[in-house]
Amino acid sequence: RLEEFLKREVDLELATPPDFEERVIDFSEVEQLMNSINTIPAPCAPVINPQAPNAATGTSLRVCWGLFSDDTVECYQLRYKPASNERHSDEQAEHTLKVKETYCTITNLLPNTQYEFWVSALNASGISPPSERAVYVTAPSPPTIKSKKIRSCENAALVCWESRDINPVDSYTVEL
Repeated sequence: RLEEFLKREVDLELATPPDFEERVIDFSEVEQLMNSINTIPAPCAPVINPQAPNAATGTSLRVCWGLFSDDTVECYQLRYKPASNERHSDEQAEHTLKVKETYCTITNLLPNTQYEFWVSALNASGISPPSERAVYVTAPSPPTIKSKKIRSCENAALVCWESRDINPVDSYTVEL
């Protein structure tokens, strides 16, 4: 049936009322309204700061960043994961936090471990590109003193300890 219908010549003539043909539509109000809308661009990428001295404990890190533009920002999206030199580092758990300020203290981390951080800014128009990645390191665990191996005399003392950290520790400070 469809094939037979399509073979027919169909002559369609549309009639319109004369007032419609001469009608001119005025878009000036719509144009004014569109021009009055204040569009906010998506923010620029934030800049993450390097790790500050004393910004780490054995289980926490304080991460800071800045936004060096006048962009409007509603919040930030901080992402982090344990840093690794292995080929499968992309498979490690990535964590995301929504933050209102330009700093955040992350807790429940492993001692003497490197973490990779990066941040993006968000507003009503969208999300910024991510910042460069920064590596922060948690403080090592306190060593365990081997009390049975302590030896002393009038002018000297021998104190032995062992580290509970998997990663090597750069140095130790002994206080009397």
